[in-house]
Formats: sequence, C-alpha cells, structure tokens
Amino acid sequence: MHRIPEKIQELTVGQLSARSGAAVSALRFYEAKGLIRSRRTSGDQRLHTRDTLRRVAFIRAAQRVGVPLATIREALAELPEERTPTRDDWEWLSEAWRSGLDEHIRQLNRLRDHLTDCIGWGCLSLEGCVLSNPDDVFGERLTGSRLMTESGRKNSGE
Repeated sequence: MHRIPEKIQELTVGQLSARSGAAVSALRFYEAKGLIRSRRTSGDQRLHTRDTLRRVAFIRAAQRVGVPLATIREALAELPEERTPTRDDWEWLSEAWRSGLDEHIRQLNRLRDHLTDCIGWGCLSLEGCVLSNPDDVFGERLTGSRLMTESGRKNSGE
C-alpha cells in the first residue's frame, strides 16, 4: 500500500488511485457524478484533498452492498464539505439503507428460488412465468407481452 507523507495535503488522481485501489477512470466517474471533488491547477491537473481517500472507501463499500450511486451521492451531500465520513456516519447511513437492502435481498432470493422453474419450463411464458409476471399480477386482466391501459384499448378498437 502506498504511504502518503503527512505533509502532503492534496493528491493527484494517480496518487488517489494508487492509494484507494480505485481506477483513475472510476475516480473521474465519481467526480462527474458529484461524489468527490477536485480542484484544478493552472496546468489542469486534478488535485484531491486527503479526505477524498475516506470518501472513496465509503463509496466503494456502499457500492459493494448494493447501494445505488444516487443514494450514495445524497448521503455524502449531507456531510460537511471536506469532512471525512466517520464511523458514526456509516452507522447512521447503513441503518437508513437497511430496509432497502433487505427488500433487494428478498427479491434476489425469490429470483433464485424461481430460476430453476423457469429454466425447467424453457418458455419464459409471459402468462405463467413467475419471473416475467410475479404473483400473476396481470393474469386476471390481460395476457401477452404488451400491456395496454384500459383507455389505450378503447382507442385502438380492440
């Protein structure tokens, strides 16, 4: 792991990449999405403050557990500028994200449990497939691959 001397208060994007393990392209993407910031030198070099290391670690940890980047951006926007996210910040945010992650886990478990049925059928029937039509939501009203609103059906002469 690359060690940054204490006297260095700003990192180039290459140094940030080497220290954080995130690709330079990922760091540029994070910056474009408003997750991290840099300042530009007169030579147009990006410089990041040291706290960006912790922000990148925070972003990557949140991504690994399935938190969307938009949600991560909202969370980081609530922290004061140039403040490193703390353990308390992570605890507060992870608690707030828990119910959404639990729901996502339930959906993935359901997908896993029904995947064998779908492959066994080999049809991915839009009328009977639990993946295409969960809980047979539309089975009582409509069938087929395209669902139209009631007003759309009247106008089409069906």
